[in-house]
Amino acid sequence: MGLREQRKLRTRRTLMEVALRLFEERGYEATTVAEISAAAEVSPATFFNYFPSKEDVIFADRLLQGEVPARFLGEPRPGETPAQALHRALYEALESPLWTIDPEARDLVLTRVRVIASVPALRARALLEVAELQERWSADLVAVFDGQLDDFEADVLTGAAIGALLAVAGRALRDETPDRSLTDLVRRSVAAALNAPAPTTTAPAPR
Repeated sequence: MGLREQRKLRTRRTLMEVALRLFEERGYEATTVAEISAAAEVSPATFFNYFPSKEDVIFADRLLQGEVPARFLGEPRPGETPAQALHRALYEALESPLWTIDPEARDLVLTRVRVIASVPALRARALLEVAELQERWSADLVAVFDGQLDDFEADVLTGAAIGALLAVAGRALRDETPDRSLTDLVRRSVAAALNAPAPTTTAPAPR
C-alpha cells in the first residue's frame, strides 16, 4: 500500500472512530456531519469524499465483511465439505490483515452495536445488510461447490455461520468483563455452528 492509500485509510478510520464516539455520547440523530468533521479535523467536503451520509459511517467497517470469505474460499480442498470450506474461509480470513479484531478495536465494535441497537432506522438497515450478506456468501458457496449443494443447503450453512456471529455480538455487548477476545469468540462460535474443528492449514494469500 502506497503512502497516499495509507493516508486515506487513516483518515477513513479516524472519521469512523470519531463519528461512533459522538453518536454514543450525543446521540445519533443529534450528531451532525459538521460536528464529526470538526472533531476529526477535516472539512465536511472531505467527510463526503469518504461517506455518502453519516449512516454509511456505521456500516462502513462491519464485523461481517461480505467480500472477505469469498477471497479465501478458492477451490475446495480434497475431501472438504461445504461446511468445512466455509469454516476454513472464515477462519483464514480472521488470521489475515483483512479482517482483524484486535483488543483495541473491541470497544469500537461494541460502540457500533450499541448505536445500531438504539436507532430503529439503523436496526432496519442492519437486517437488510445481514440478508444481503447471507445471499452473497451463499452464492459464493454454491459457485465453489457447483452441483454439490443447492441454494437451500447453502443458505442453511451460511445462516448458521452468520447467526453465530450475531450471537457473539450480543454476548460481547452483555459481557462487561469478557475473558476472550472477539476474534476467539468468533472462531469458537463459527466452529460450534458448523460443527467443525479449527483448520490447521496456514492461510494462503487472498485472491
